[in-house]
Amino acid sequence: MPIKNRFAEMHEEITSWRRDIHEHPEILFETHRTSALVESKLKEFGCDEVVSGIGHTGVVAVIKGGKSTSGRVVGLRADMDALPINEETGLEHASKTPGAMHACGHDGHTAMLLGAAKYLAETRNFNGTAVVIFQPAEEGGAGGKVMCDDGMMERFGIQEVYGLHNWPGMPAGMFGIRKGAFFAAADQFEIVVEGLGGHAAKPQDTVDPTVISAHLVAALQTIVSRNADPVEQTVVSVTSMETSSVTYNVIPTSVLLKGTVRTLSPKIRDLAEKRMRELCDNLCAAFGGKARLTYERGYPVMCNHDEQTDFAAEVARSVGGQCEDAPLVMGGEDFAYMLEERPGAYILMGNGDTAMVHNTKYDFNDDAIPSGCSWWVGLIEQRMPAHN
Repeated sequence: MPIKNRFAEMHEEITSWRRDIHEHPEILFETHRTSALVESKLKEFGCDEVVSGIGHTGVVAVIKGGKSTSGRVVGLRADMDALPINEETGLEHASKTPGAMHACGHDGHTAMLLGAAKYLAETRNFNGTAVVIFQPAEEGGAGGKVMCDDGMMERFGIQEVYGLHNWPGMPAGMFGIRKGAFFAAADQFEIVVEGLGGHAAKPQDTVDPTVISAHLVAALQTIVSRNADPVEQTVVSVTSMETSSVTYNVIPTSVLLKGTVRTLSPKIRDLAEKRMRELCDNLCAAFGGKARLTYERGYPVMCNHDEQTDFAAEVARSVGGQCEDAPLVMGGEDFAYMLEERPGAYILMGNGDTAMVHNTKYDFNDDAIPSGCSWWVGLIEQRMPAHN
């Protein structure tokens, strides 16, 4: 099944949806305009059931095939939310909302799944049920978990679920995937290092939390270099350091460190948190200070299921001619929650030579739309063939 001609015909229409969503980005669960647009389109397409308000602002639609004797129900998921970034592309369809930007391509994901939904509702050339899922709050809000907690999988009888993300640097419309652990668990931490402040000219009368923090930042790197198995991918990054002093001649009383930990196995995830607590307690005490660690576990490791990965790759090859072995990704992805609930797979689709995601100059590549739409439809038509 190559790229479907219907999507070449619909390309301009789908692009217009994508650019409209891009112009009006919404963050986390505040996707009210986007969700209303999605709901309106799905009803216009003639979907059999359209339900809003799942996961606060999520939208789910049911499309029944020409026959439904197979009993199969397959879910397709796209994310809708934007990032709190000021856009610097200078494009005509650039964000009109200060401080918000579709810098990760969720506008493209949403538009492509809408295109696929329109096609599936028109043709119904499959035997089973397709469930299209439009999710808010992927960027840090765990919207996928909230939709699952709302009982989405059970309510719609979803048996398998598939997701897609555009990938800059890969040729537009090409695909890449891997079995098992794919995207990392994404945790975050805050450490308050406490000492005894005083005059900067009399450090002997203080317990300097800035010096303690500098040693702690360096020591935290040994979690990766000396505690984790070298063949395990692990990242510990301290990304912010703020002292309670704002002047030149005052040693502060405290320092706040913030950062993230990325791991690809539960064992290493537990190890990283354990060692971080031990270093905070013991290293700080050695300097006469103390530390308070707040460690928050975020998205779990996103693991593709073997059978569904093979199938998703087969469909991708039928659309794009090939499907590469994708690299491990240390970024987080809350589709992980859906893959914990149901078997499925997540694939990368090339966005061409564009700025990387989360960059102020990023834009989704509209040339990739027919490939993405064809992959979505291929999943449904090949998993639930009409002749079954």
